[in-house]
Amino acid sequence: MEYIRSKDIYLLMRHILKLVHPRLMDHGSKVAYMVYMMLRERGRFEEFELADIVMLCTMHDIGAYMTEQGKISDMLRYESRDSMAHSIYGYLFFKYLSPVPDLAKVIMYHHMDYEQLKKVDYEYKQVAAYINIAEKMDLYSTSMGSQFDLYMFEKMAGTKLSSDGLELFYQVEGKYDIFEKIKSGEYKEELAKITEYMIFSNEDKKKFLEMLMYCLGFRSKNMVVDNITTVCVCEDIAEEMALPDAERETLYYSALIHDIGMLAIPQEIIDAPRKLETEEIRLLRTHVEIGKQVLENRMKPEVVNIAMAHHERCDGSGYPSRLKDIQMNTPQRILQVADVVTALVNPRSYRPDLPKEKVIAILNDEMEKHRLNRQVVRTFVKSYDRIMKRVRTESAEILKMYETLNMQYELVSKKYKI
Repeated sequence: MEYIRSKDIYLLMRHILKLVHPRLMDHGSKVAYMVYMMLRERGRFEEFELADIVMLCTMHDIGAYMTEQGKISDMLRYESRDSMAHSIYGYLFFKYLSPVPDLAKVIMYHHMDYEQLKKVDYEYKQVAAYINIAEKMDLYSTSMGSQFDLYMFEKMAGTKLSSDGLELFYQVEGKYDIFEKIKSGEYKEELAKITEYMIFSNEDKKKFLEMLMYCLGFRSKNMVVDNITTVCVCEDIAEEMALPDAERETLYYSALIHDIGMLAIPQEIIDAPRKLETEEIRLLRTHVEIGKQVLENRMKPEVVNIAMAHHERCDGSGYPSRLKDIQMNTPQRILQVADVVTALVNPRSYRPDLPKEKVIAILNDEMEKHRLNRQVVRTFVKSYDRIMKRVRTESAEILKMYETLNMQYELVSKKYKI
């Protein structure tokens, strides 16, 4: 079954990263448009190849979400500093986590001076050179407004920037009026058209969605561990309850993206080492509706409906829709239990993780109050040790992935003397 269309993978990733930093993602979209227009004019790539490059260009600053947190309010100053740090982390992120690792070096090289880049043996180095030009065009035109001079980068031609690339940019700007289309927003419609040529296999889509899970780590690694805990608990309960394969697969995707709206919640609320105030609780709860807005009309409705019910309760006391048990299906009930288990077995800013006896006692209490489904709770409790063993194994692998990324980041950083 197709749970999400190829073009919606792109739109979903763009929307989710925009939750983390809106200006950075708007910058990525404009750079992607400029590079797309340059490459289309050059005529080297087919439309489906251009579509993959548009995806990459839009995400070219993805490393900044990790390495530059709190430092990118001034986009021009941020890009003017030594930018190899976020280029390297973004390269590693795409290399290890995306289904298009062959394009990852574009991200690493996109800030490299052209006189160095032209010596590199890499199939897509031209794309990296074009990103470098497009970035500067966008950032300086935005910052300088009417004072911006299209030809101000001529002094960099052949050294920091590609001479041919600059000439090509001047050509497409004169021919297609790129800046005016960006100013009017018309460029978004043209970008939307290229997404129709995106062709990802179901395995590629799954890997992109899993990559989105790792994006939770831009806020904290604990959020990723929480997510994988929920996924594992859901999968094992579904197996024990002998759910049909189709329902189990739908539940997997629902668990994977159920908390994606948390990326829009201020970090100080997520990490508050105290009881939240009434207004903070209200704001925290908006993550469900935010998630629904991001996912609706992009993923299959059955996936969204399961994901968005993870805070509902069988007695109607949950949110946002106050659904009752009779109004819900088994995958929704399973995700609710898994979400509660995750909150109990993993540490929080205000308390450590809870021991098995306490977790089971709380689950049984919620079951007796008819807040959590009896069959689902009993299924989990019966297999507690086996399920939690798998959770520990999967969580360790997630943390190992971050350790690998950080270790590789240090090695590559030393090579480039960061």
